[in-house]
Amino acid sequence: MLDGLRRLEYRGYDSAGVAVVNGELLTEKRAGKLANLEKALADDAIAGLDEGTTGIGHTRWATHGGPTDRNAHPHRSSDGRVAVIHNGIIENFGKLRAELESRGVEFASDTDTECVAHLLAEELTTVDGATAEARLAEAMRRVCRQLEGAFTLLAVDVRAPGAVVGARRNSPLVVGRGVGENYLASDVSAFIEHTREAVELGQDQVVLITGEGIEITDFEGNAAEGLDYHIDWDAKAAEKGGYDYFMLKEIAEQPQAIADTLRGRLAETGEITLDEVRLTDQDLRDVDKVFIVACGTAYHAGMVAKYAIEHWTRIPCEVELASEFRYRDPVLDRSTLVVAISQSGETMDTLMALRHAKQQKARVLAICNTNGSTIPRESDAVLYTHGGPEIAVASTKAFLTQLAACYLVGLHLAQVRGVMYADEVAAVVEQLRGTPSKVDRVLEQMEPVRELARDLAEAKSVLFIGRHVGYPVALEGALKLKELAYMHAEGFAAGELKHGPIALIDQGTPVVCVVPSARGRGVLRDKVISNIQEVRARGARTVVIAEEGDDGVARYADHLIVVPPTPTLLAPLVTTVPLQVLACEIASARGHDVDQPRNLAKSVTVE
Repeated sequence: MLDGLRRLEYRGYDSAGVAVVNGELLTEKRAGKLANLEKALADDAIAGLDEGTTGIGHTRWATHGGPTDRNAHPHRSSDGRVAVIHNGIIENFGKLRAELESRGVEFASDTDTECVAHLLAEELTTVDGATAEARLAEAMRRVCRQLEGAFTLLAVDVRAPGAVVGARRNSPLVVGRGVGENYLASDVSAFIEHTREAVELGQDQVVLITGEGIEITDFEGNAAEGLDYHIDWDAKAAEKGGYDYFMLKEIAEQPQAIADTLRGRLAETGEITLDEVRLTDQDLRDVDKVFIVACGTAYHAGMVAKYAIEHWTRIPCEVELASEFRYRDPVLDRSTLVVAISQSGETMDTLMALRHAKQQKARVLAICNTNGSTIPRESDAVLYTHGGPEIAVASTKAFLTQLAACYLVGLHLAQVRGVMYADEVAAVVEQLRGTPSKVDRVLEQMEPVRELARDLAEAKSVLFIGRHVGYPVALEGALKLKELAYMHAEGFAAGELKHGPIALIDQGTPVVCVVPSARGRGVLRDKVISNIQEVRARGARTVVIAEEGDDGVARYADHLIVVPPTPTLLAPLVTTVPLQVLACEIASARGHDVDQPRNLAKSVTVE
């Protein structure tokens, strides 16, 4: 379990705990990172804890109740019979807690999760079933019918020592199918050392595992089936591979990740092929508006996609923060295509935006990295990025693979609608295929960027500016610095500086400037040069990212970072990389944990 938790710690690291059934219910939990729990287990040496064969473990990202020992999972029922762990939020926990307290139940934590432990214990006193395992599963079903919100729940019962029961609603849970052993986890990486055979659970399902079998039902008790699939990436893909941080490894993997996203997408006829398309060509021809919904880094990928999709298809395209989308009552119909972007496929804000779009009869296409996750399953079509596992909380290769996937979606739409011919699409795809080697070249030239980062580590603030597709790149660069280095950092459309933000410029303020190619959009390049001169005149220290051979820009740069020549729309694939390295190195120089920045979790499975 500890090995599995170590692989999942990127999802949450405010506290950790385990519960093992071995004649009695044995638990240990600690606030802070997993290392604190491991030390406690070594120091306390609880008799029998390492001899059991059934247990549950959890790493937490706090929602209800602070990250303390008492709020760490697992949570036990008052009678000590049941232990529960939980991802998500139980929205009606206040009402449930008040009802339990009115019945004399005393709570030992501030969490919503503890309600489930007490409810399970109550149900187990009245539930019928031929075996202890069957009674545990039925009790879980009864409890789930009382809960509102998003949750993955796992529970063990001291009277059913060979079983674990799980339940999911709007939160990830996957089954690992072994021989004489079975597993439950929020991510396959937790059990990949032991089995590559997984079972995908549907919405509102309860699963009971023992060493011998897997039983799946819905919340009403009706028999259900999961979808079996094989995990095809190697366990070593989730290890650091000699790098100091997962983030550094994932930055280095980006050329291969882009190549994997593109591989197999172009048929011999020149047509783009997507995964699991349940939309006809006529459906796509009927599209008269595109919405892209996403959060964080994925939202920035969507902003880049807007430029490409509108340019190639001439269809209006809007980019929305998924957390705001459904609350402003967007105008959607059968002719609207909603593109939902999520690395994990479980991002709650994006999932709820998707469901709102489906209710309005819009068609939904998902861009996702995680096979079998909720967002692809509920979409009309999906394009998997095949980027492999991304462990570091701050997305790097997910961003570039999402960009590549967005370009493919735009090209596919353009081709189906007859706006671009197959040979024109093939020409752009060929340019895309050349980007992995260009990213390789960028990575080979990063030592000066690392030196610059160490020099900037004490800066109070860093600003980022760009135009056209350089603007989302600026936003992404600022986000990375905020996430990792805990510095004030802002990204701006360069033309907006004079409308207010230029007041932030002080003597020595670092300003990172993303300069477009002079070949494709010369007027854009000239405008950005003017913006660089404006900030230099106010004392800014300019860090300029420009194309190789653009000699005219060097005179305006205090620090020049060159990238290989790349067509304007595709340029973010190369201009983003130095900003990732810069943020990573600044964070490291400031003494921060690059892979696990404070207050953040990899998969945001709550709204």
